[in-house]
Amino acid sequence: MDADERQTLGRTAAWLAKQVEIGLASADLSVPQYRVLGLLDESSAVSSDLAERLAVRPPSVTAIVDGLVARGLVERRTVVSDRRQVDHVLTVSGRRALDTADGAVTARLHEIAGYLGDEIETERAFDGLLAWRKAFGAYRLAR
Repeated sequence: MDADERQTLGRTAAWLAKQVEIGLASADLSVPQYRVLGLLDESSAVSSDLAERLAVRPPSVTAIVDGLVARGLVERRTVVSDRRQVDHVLTVSGRRALDTADGAVTARLHEIAGYLGDEIETERAFDGLLAWRKAFGAYRLAR
C-alpha cells in the first residue's frame, strides 16, 4: 500500500459508515441503535457495560436504549444479584429487527462490492471487514 492509499483509509471508512447508515434506514434503525442491538445479541448488559463497549457516556446509552425499549426491541430487567442494577435484553422483536438490519446492510455492501467486477476482489473486500471485526475484538480484550 502506498502513501496515498494510506491517507485515504479514514475517508474510505467514513464512506463505508455512510453506506451502513443508508442500509439501516430501510430497517428504520440508526447506527447507534444497531450497535446496541448487536451488542445485546452477544449478551445482555447493564448500561455502564454498554457505554464502555460503545465508547460513549452512560447518558447517551440511556437515550438510545429508551428509544429501543419504547419500540419493544429491548427489555429492561432487574439484575437478580443486585436489584439496583438493570440489565438490557434483546426481545424477540429486537432479534427480528437486528436480522432485518443485518440483511439490509449486507445487501447494500454486496451491491457496492459488485462493482468490483471480480468475485475474488469482492471476497477480499468482505474478508477485510472480517479482519477489522477480529481486530476490534482483540483490541477490546486487551483494554
